[in-house]
Amino acid sequence: MTADPSDSSMVRVRGAREHNLKNVDVDIPRNALVVFTGISGSGKSSLAFGTLFAEAQRRYLESVAPYARRLIAQVGTPQVDSIEGLPPAVALQQQRGAPGARSSVGSVAALSTPLRMLYSRAGRYPAHQPMLYAEDFSPHTLQGACPHCQGQGRTYEVTEASLVPDDSLTIRQRAVAAWPGAWQGQNLRDILTTLGHDVDVPWRELPQDLRNWILFTDEQPTVPVYPGLNAGQVRQAIGREQPPGYMGTFSSARRHVLHTFANSPSATMKRRVAQYLVATPCPVCHGKRLKAEALAVTFAGHDIASLSQLPLSTLAELLRPAAEGRLGEGEAANAPAAPGQRRASGSTHHTGAPDVHRTAWLSPEKVLAAQRLASEVRKRVLALIELGLGYLSLDRSTPTLSPGELQRLRLAGQLSSHLFGVVYVLDEPSAGLHPADGQALLAALQNLKAAGNSLFVVEHDLATMRRADWLVDVGPAAGEQGGEVLYSGPPAGLAQVPRSVTRRYLLPDAGAATPVARQPRRPREWLQLQGITRNNLQGVDARFALGCMTAVTGVSGSGKSSLVSQALLELVAAHLGQPLAPAEDEGAEPWTGEDAAPESPGAASPGPAAGRIAAGAEHIRRLVPIDQKPIGRTPRSNLATYTGLFDAVRRLFAATPAARERGYDAGQFSFNVPKGRCEVCEGQGSVSVELLFMPSVYAPCPACHGARYSAATLQVLWNGLSIADVLDLTVDAACAAFADEPQVLRPLAVLRDIGLGYLRLGQPATQLSGGEAQRIKLATELQRPQRGGTLYVLDEPTTGLHPADGDRLLAQLDALVAAGNTVVLVEHDMRVVAACDWVIDMGPGAGAQGGRIVAEGAPTDVAAAAASRTAPYLAQALAGG
Repeated sequence: MTADPSDSSMVRVRGAREHNLKNVDVDIPRNALVVFTGISGSGKSSLAFGTLFAEAQRRYLESVAPYARRLIAQVGTPQVDSIEGLPPAVALQQQRGAPGARSSVGSVAALSTPLRMLYSRAGRYPAHQPMLYAEDFSPHTLQGACPHCQGQGRTYEVTEASLVPDDSLTIRQRAVAAWPGAWQGQNLRDILTTLGHDVDVPWRELPQDLRNWILFTDEQPTVPVYPGLNAGQVRQAIGREQPPGYMGTFSSARRHVLHTFANSPSATMKRRVAQYLVATPCPVCHGKRLKAEALAVTFAGHDIASLSQLPLSTLAELLRPAAEGRLGEGEAANAPAAPGQRRASGSTHHTGAPDVHRTAWLSPEKVLAAQRLASEVRKRVLALIELGLGYLSLDRSTPTLSPGELQRLRLAGQLSSHLFGVVYVLDEPSAGLHPADGQALLAALQNLKAAGNSLFVVEHDLATMRRADWLVDVGPAAGEQGGEVLYSGPPAGLAQVPRSVTRRYLLPDAGAATPVARQPRRPREWLQLQGITRNNLQGVDARFALGCMTAVTGVSGSGKSSLVSQALLELVAAHLGQPLAPAEDEGAEPWTGEDAAPESPGAASPGPAAGRIAAGAEHIRRLVPIDQKPIGRTPRSNLATYTGLFDAVRRLFAATPAARERGYDAGQFSFNVPKGRCEVCEGQGSVSVELLFMPSVYAPCPACHGARYSAATLQVLWNGLSIADVLDLTVDAACAAFADEPQVLRPLAVLRDIGLGYLRLGQPATQLSGGEAQRIKLATELQRPQRGGTLYVLDEPTTGLHPADGDRLLAQLDALVAAGNTVVLVEHDMRVVAACDWVIDMGPGAGAQGGRIVAEGAPTDVAAAAASRTAPYLAQALAGG
């Protein structure tokens, strides 16, 4: 489309200075699909979100009651002179941090509540059972949760095998692995010695009744403890009435595990003891997590738990009759009677369940309510299916979803809202999408535009750029070298902008070749997996090329992550004896009843993958998974602290004459300890200001003015820079500042080479995207000496990357392989896939239609596979398109 800047349908931005924007003036059309492009850190998000959306939200909040503003998360007032023609805006951003483990597809898509109401009002009840309310169908509530497992669906207990994994060890050798380490464990062993038990006999040789007592007793005897003495010496000491070192109280291994898990404030301690708990399906609800009365109510032949486990595509068809007013072949005749209404006994449920009540009469109001509820649920389900999410189920937990899937869940809600005249500001909606799924996304965006809305999309996907009505290209580079609008207009016009990095990739005549132009490597050996069963994988055999870079492809939901991020990681980690630490927010620990129960059965972490390594494990010495989970949960964690480079920086400051004269060590230059930090803000750099009925705001600390350190600490300079000045440097600037300091320069150079030169060293971890966090983890690994034999596993490493930055990332990964390592990627970017040595394509579809390997081989071989949905897109990438 073309647009006249003088047209009243334009949004006019003047003097935008948010973050790195350099007094930007730009005109952007409304009622159009506008894509903001540019390399990572160029300033496109600062323009789209930090300026346009922030100003739209600020204007809206001016009309909201002051008290209500406290309830709305605000993004601040943008640095801009003026914006004209800006409609109300809705932002759909990539979620920062790990999503809550106790939410699900049903809760995120706002489907759980209307579905529970549907069961309450239109479900088929057993004879003589009164009508239940919606909350009775939620395991999230006391009214609905199974009383035996408290809505968890599983019960947790300990066994001798779980508490004592190696029965050849003695108690002194820590056979009871579940007991605490260090002094606490020694205390329990000393207590057993006082009680007259031999702690130097192999566990398996102890009498069974003694083993049971040690592991499972509820008794807590308090006895004198004589540290360091053996059983005979203890008896002698007691006989001489020698004073003990102290009095110790015994606690069985079971009691320790359950008490620690239920009461410890430490997430680390909870995780440690959780590994000794054995989960089994609840014998009362059989894993469905609801009370018996709720599970006795059915709709279309399913209780609410089994209905929530169906793929959304199946659920839509199941709801069709009810949504059309037919309540599923006579379902209206079996809906519940109104409270107090007399019920007549009836015949059997149409699925064959005995003793099910049939209602003789159902009021027209009830029929209408059932139709409206079923229609509402189905409408939202269809919106999810349109976005390529038909393979998901309502009980799928959010930690198992990709950021792209989460954003599409939220986008589906907007498709159902029927808003008009709104600006939707979207952050990389194509993230995590196979090119085939991207077509459905683009169709959904066009539908939003056709409904009278504007779409401002921050995007790196070339297909989305080509389908845009208007491009706003920001650059030319990142950080301080970016912040300019290089071009604003129809996509074809970008050909006339030689400064644009995007131009090389978007336009055929200036397009870049595949990132690594070379012949694929021949596999050195093979890592072979057999019988992999996990999620939709059923007995899959797979092989990964060692000494190569392998891409695992397939449509969303085809089983890529199940194969790579779950089965491959778990099996190799188990072979190496290397624990896979769960993320802090993933909810890997069993629920104790202290918080809300998980929203769905899927909220619990799935069990280990079935299958085995058939060959090749001996060639792997080390496993390094590099995911997109946050590098820290608080602003105190940042790029400098995570990579370890800040330790070297602090040592440099401690070695200055000024620091030595004052007796400062490296701890003086940490904002996390009291020594040198500002005590007013405790090293945070900002303080919260309460404004009564207005939202609280964060202002720079009045003492340190945001520097985080005390005035005395800031007086120490290294090459003219204070420690706060160093944290304010970008990676690019820091490379120049520390050019003569190898210990600092080495990690900085890797961060720069991997495309993160625009980030500031002190940028809080909470402000980093998942892709940035993943690349920081990779950079931390790359700075280590390479000895070969390492398996690196990455899940969509190009998420959030401009194609130019993707090329830089691929060069680093290629160097890892050249050093004798193996790299396995789950990837949707076909340019990256084309640069790999080996490709495994999963599919052919999603969910139950996927879970198989449809093609494998060199990129050219997979591109020619007729059964592969990836093939045509890979062929296009190989051809340079």
